[in-house]
Amino acid sequence: MTGADGTALGGGALGSGRLGGEPPTSLVTPRYLGQRERRRSSSLLWRLSVPVAILAVWQLASWTGRLDPQILAAPVSVAETAVELARSGQLVEFLLASGRRAGLGVSIGLAIGLVLGVVSGISARGDELVDPTMQMFRAVPFLALVPLFLAWFGVGELFKVVLIAVATIAPMYAYTYVGVRGVDRRLVESARGFGLEGLALVRSVVLPTALPSILMGVRIALSVSLTGLIAAEQIGTTAGIGYLVSLSQQYFRTDYMVLCIAIYAVLGLVIDAVVRGVERVAMPWRAGVGAR
Repeated sequence: MTGADGTALGGGALGSGRLGGEPPTSLVTPRYLGQRERRRSSSLLWRLSVPVAILAVWQLASWTGRLDPQILAAPVSVAETAVELARSGQLVEFLLASGRRAGLGVSIGLAIGLVLGVVSGISARGDELVDPTMQMFRAVPFLALVPLFLAWFGVGELFKVVLIAVATIAPMYAYTYVGVRGVDRRLVESARGFGLEGLALVRSVVLPTALPSILMGVRIALSVSLTGLIAAEQIGTTAGIGYLVSLSQQYFRTDYMVLCIAIYAVLGLVIDAVVRGVERVAMPWRAGVGAR
């Protein structure tokens, strides 16, 4: 067979019956991209390596005099301060006081944000009623509401709980709204075909599907709540980590300052560990997505 220009086509790739050279003589095993089993001790060492290195350099700079303790207290001094406060019972008292305020405020804020996010995300009428107000609410820094809350609630515990709750509503709402909006409509319609409606549909289909976004909202909301906790405890209180921050500013105790920062950092790690644990239990299929 010849082409339009008279050249023969029979001996080419078409004539040989294949399009791309010789077929492979053997199959090649693809590179493994899944999750490999790793020892927990090895993973823990890698996670601690950078913080430990920072502490070592920090302590070395303090020992050699390159870091003035009036500017930044050494890690050993901060540890001694923590032991001193723990022995006097003040550290435990402050932690319990902050924990009670944060726990109550965060619980209220997460519940409100979750409900509003589901209502706005699953219903067109709910979206019209709730979302514009929540978008305006999200644009207002919650710290700007402190003077107003002081006028409404005074300087007691109610003011502190309300401020922490308000700090957590906006991020929880935003991530819940995005998660619910991302639920496949065909999945919802299929569930309705099996008779699921109302709260049963939300509980059995919508919330499990939107769970990754909801848990991310919990993580962000808990982190933001620490800022609200600091602001709340610096006004009209004599117990709490925020009160310890006020003392450090008043007496210029850099060891107290660094201790408070370390406590908040540890709380951040605890929050992340708790959320990761919930993810492993509630969403085991998401483990090992990234290559190791």
